[in-house]
Amino acid sequence: QVQLVESGGALVQPGGSLRLSCAASGSTRSIQTMAWYRQAPGDEREWVAHITSAGSTNYIGSVKGRFTISRDNAKNTMSLQMNSLKPEDTAAYYCFAADYTRGYWGQGTQVTVAS
Repeated sequence: QVQLVESGGALVQPGGSLRLSCAASGSTRSIQTMAWYRQAPGDEREWVAHITSAGSTNYIGSVKGRFTISRDNAKNTMSLQMNSLKPEDTAAYYCFAADYTRGYWGQGTQVTVAS
């Protein structure tokens, strides 16, 4: 079993930056891929970025060049550095982790980009 807790969500102005963190606990040795998803009110949850245990990364097209995903396997943490934020980035951001058998979700952290 794996538990995930997100932190770092806040209200920021367009063009600003924010760094989200995800702390994993439990059977962390089994974690393979980790990812960030987001969900705006009325919309479906969408994948934003992911990173494998070896460090390979991928991003949704709308955040390429602005967001950077990273992880520290020794500390069992994952981060999402978000720069040049846009109002369209406003959403609840969720941490996801997959082991050899199943996936796990955090409870989410709210990011609001507005003037």
